[in-house]
Amino acid sequence: MELELWIDVVCPWCYLGKRRLEAALEQFDARDEVTLVQRSFELDPSAPRIIEGTLAELIASKYGSTVEEAKARQAQLVELGREDGIDFRFDIARGGNTFDAHRLIHLAREQGVAQGVVERLMLGYFTEGLAIGDPAALANAVAEAGITQPEAHELLDSDRFTDEVRAEEQLGARLGIRGVPFLVLDGRYGVSGAQPVEAYLQALQHAWGERQAA
Repeated sequence: MELELWIDVVCPWCYLGKRRLEAALEQFDARDEVTLVQRSFELDPSAPRIIEGTLAELIASKYGSTVEEAKARQAQLVELGREDGIDFRFDIARGGNTFDAHRLIHLAREQGVAQGVVERLMLGYFTEGLAIGDPAALANAVAEAGITQPEAHELLDSDRFTDEVRAEEQLGARLGIRGVPFLVLDGRYGVSGAQPVEAYLQALQHAWGERQAA
């Protein structure tokens, strides 16, 4: 059974949803029969490679709130993150365009190391201050998760996987996905948002049961 999880690597709810889904899979009896694929979604396709200013300032500007209100929402996410083993460091997060990160995830998928690369990029961005739009920083990060720096630089210097990323984004749009995380189970069932572990587990069991009955 295939699970397709539409995410962006700079989306904190996506990191929470990813961790919770992984925890649900650990409890799922048929987990060895499941393949998890992360699909591409860009929260801001027009973002520059490097965004100046703090993440709170960026969020406040984007949503028309104050910086203090943005920081309050971040504080709530920090608490949620602790429950799922995530150390959100919004104070050092460095925003930017995520298109190249998605292209690297496609390369990682081709090489069978996608799960590690996705985790490394999200950990880097949310905990270590990784500049998510900087090619050199991306290459350094993924080198710790199975893609060599020469491979990463070769990809980033080309337009490889551009069409594949766009195709996944367009597929998501056709499915009506307007926000992430969004999970599609077995091509038939959709689950929106970062759900509790129990909800993901229930969705897995339902989709698996339907598949077995078919």
